[in-house]
Order: sequence, then structure tokens, then C-alpha cells
Amino acid sequence: MAGQGGVSYGYWDGIVPIESQPNPDNILRFRVNTKWEIAHEPLNYGVDCLSNCGVGPGMAFANAILKKDPNFGVIGLVPCSRSGTGIHAWVPGNLPYEQLRKRVKISLRDGGTLRALLWYHGESDSRDKYTAKYYKSKFEKFVQDLRTELNSPLLPVVVAVLNYPKPPFVGEFVDVVRQAQFDIDLPNVIKVDAKGLPLNSDGIHLTTQGQVKLGNMMAEAFLKAKFESSKNNSNKIYHMM
Repeated sequence: MAGQGGVSYGYWDGIVPIESQPNPDNILRFRVNTKWEIAHEPLNYGVDCLSNCGVGPGMAFANAILKKDPNFGVIGLVPCSRSGTGIHAWVPGNLPYEQLRKRVKISLRDGGTLRALLWYHGESDSRDKYTAKYYKSKFEKFVQDLRTELNSPLLPVVVAVLNYPKPPFVGEFVDVVRQAQFDIDLPNVIKVDAKGLPLNSDGIHLTTQGQVKLGNMMAEAFLKAKFESSKNNSNKIYHMM
């Protein structure tokens, strides 16, 4: 979720596609100092990365939501990613989880409604047989803990099912993690398949084009689930490659 679209050898090329451009009146970003500002790429700058921050799916997601639903309202993006963490790190008491919990709670202190969690994760777990095997149960526990903490028992969670890496990255157990993500069995967990999206030369992070496509996929899936929620179709997989 941190986004490394356009990043090469640890530095971002600075190119922001039209789909990820700022929307000063309607899209805000919650900074690391817990202040709101006009959202812009790199969205996770200062929260999760510095020189190696690039384009992620968040801005494309927000712009796509507003394009499809102009009456949606102002969108506040609260970046909380922690690159390189396995699923075992996302438990109460650990830094990634606590940062997420605290930032979300502070972001709501002046009003607003928590609408969704966007989740793209699992590459680290695809390199370890044990964590890959238990990804499903640990992720479900993470979601249940977070929903309880935030008093949002049906918080929508949009999960990007892991893409297949390419050399030089080796994820021996990527199929195990992908299946675990497909098998997540919780209400209001919405899945999109990142399989086939273009990758950077590092073999693991999406290109700028891939990040934009993923953001659009997440937006479409979120809006479809929102529309269909009254039909109890809230645990669906959307393939929109």
C-alpha cells in the first residue's frame, strides 16, 4: 500500500499520472503530524517511507470514487502502511497495528465517518512457509481486533489478492498466501485480484500504471459492494483485469 510506482534504485521519478492528481476540494491526506492537507503523491511520504516513496493506489482510488459518484463527499485518506511487515506484526501492541489504530482514531476526532480499509499486503509472508500457512487466520483476527477497537463491526475491508512476483524477488509460497486471501471468510471483506498487474524491475512492487489500475479496481469493487450490501453480497471476489 505504500506505493513504489515510478521508484527505481530507491528514488522516485516524480511522475504523477492524471488519475492520481490532487483534487484540492475533495481529497485530503492525514499527515504524519496528524494534520489534514490536500492529498498528493507520494501519499505515504513520512508515514512509511522517504526517498523511496512513489505512486500507490490510494489517490487513484479516491479520484475514481468521486468520478463514479460525484456526491460521495470529501474523502480523507489516512495512510498507515508499514512496508516489509509480515502478517504476524499486525496485532495489538505491535507498532504497525498501534500506528494504524491511533492514526485512525485521531483522524476522526473532528468528525467524519470511517468508510473502508484498503489492504495490499503479503509479499513478505510469501517467503515463509509458516506465515503463509497461517495468513488467513491471522488476517481474520487482525480485522476482528481492528473492527472492535474502532467500534465498526462491519467496516468494509478491500483486499488486493497478492500479485505473482518475478525475479529477482522469490516468493516460494505466493500461491499459499493468495489462496489464504481468497479464503478469508468475514462479512464486508471485498477482494480484488492483483494477478497480472505490471511490476517494477524489483519484481515485487507495482509500476505506476499497475498502481493506478489497482486503485481503480478497488474503487469499483468498493462501490459495487456498497450498492449490493442490502443483498448480503458483502464477501465477494471481483476480477476486473
